[in-house]
Amino acid sequence: MSAVCEVAAKPAAGPRLGLFERYLTVWVGLCIVAGILLGHFLPGLFQTIGKLEIAQVNLPVALLIWLMIIPMLVKIDFAALREVSQYWRGIGVTLLINWGIKPFSMALLGGLFIGGLFAPLLPPEQIESYIAGLILLAAAPCTAMVFVWSNLTEGEPHFTLSQVALNDIIMVFAFGPIVGLLLGLTSIVVPWETLFLSVALYIVIPLIIAQIVRRAVLQQQGQAGLQSLLGTLGPLSLVALLSTLVLLFGFQGEQIVKQPLVIFLLAVPILFQVLFNAGLAYWLNRKVGSPHCVAGPSTLIGASNFFELAVATAIVLFGFDSGAALATVVGVLIEVPVMLFVANIVNRSRAWYEQGINPRVAGNN
Repeated sequence: MSAVCEVAAKPAAGPRLGLFERYLTVWVGLCIVAGILLGHFLPGLFQTIGKLEIAQVNLPVALLIWLMIIPMLVKIDFAALREVSQYWRGIGVTLLINWGIKPFSMALLGGLFIGGLFAPLLPPEQIESYIAGLILLAAAPCTAMVFVWSNLTEGEPHFTLSQVALNDIIMVFAFGPIVGLLLGLTSIVVPWETLFLSVALYIVIPLIIAQIVRRAVLQQQGQAGLQSLLGTLGPLSLVALLSTLVLLFGFQGEQIVKQPLVIFLLAVPILFQVLFNAGLAYWLNRKVGSPHCVAGPSTLIGASNFFELAVATAIVLFGFDSGAALATVVGVLIEVPVMLFVANIVNRSRAWYEQGINPRVAGNN
């Protein structure tokens, strides 16, 4: 174990997956069933909810998404950016994967599988929308669950914090242009005003609110008060996510019942995407000499997605009953089991990883 990993070992240790996180896939499955049943038996209720909107933004869903995102953003300590120089190799690899490869590789995989191989099995009018949803899923790196994944791999906590903080800053400026570029390539007309509105609503404003709350709590109650607040807000965030899924599947239930194969087909490019980016990030970190406690979270941040933002943006851009919204929800469905699998591989391959690091390169890390 390298010196930096020895230092990180104690602070990295902490609570493992909680009840909600451990069984998130189960809860998602139950919400899918509940949403479909409620949408079938109470269609009028969901139509009324769907009409509660301003400037194409559904107000109940916007509230739920804020409840999802703000607790996650309260965790971000932008002061951690001062740690960036210490882990510059791992930071560089993760930034390359997150912003230079993942959105574009997903566009290619979406075109290959959804627009090509699987096209005869899918409704033609939704194919472009499905691809758009996949792009939205890959265009923003995960900000919250990566703390759980990093913990599972005994990742360096300061690296994880600094990487997430840096990604959040980049996301404010890069998410809209990247999505607009790639959606343009799929021949979808980009509603730029709506796209920028979604960036403001679901990145900029929640980020400002979260940082105001964080600073106020730290000033009045210190670190212990912040940890207590995060413990309270964490379950609220997941409950909001699950409630949003109930609404989504309430609107999409009939389509899913009629075409269950769509869920499986959409999962294929997402699975390929996660495994490809995880493998590439892990290999690149080994090549540049990052210690394993940096390579682990770098790999998981590179592979995972900010699915809360993807779901929100898909709803705003294309609506509840769109193929894009369905594609992002499929990402939620498979995210947890796939990331647990990747974390397990990272842990089991530690000896192999450390045997391949050039000591001279690692010494300059």
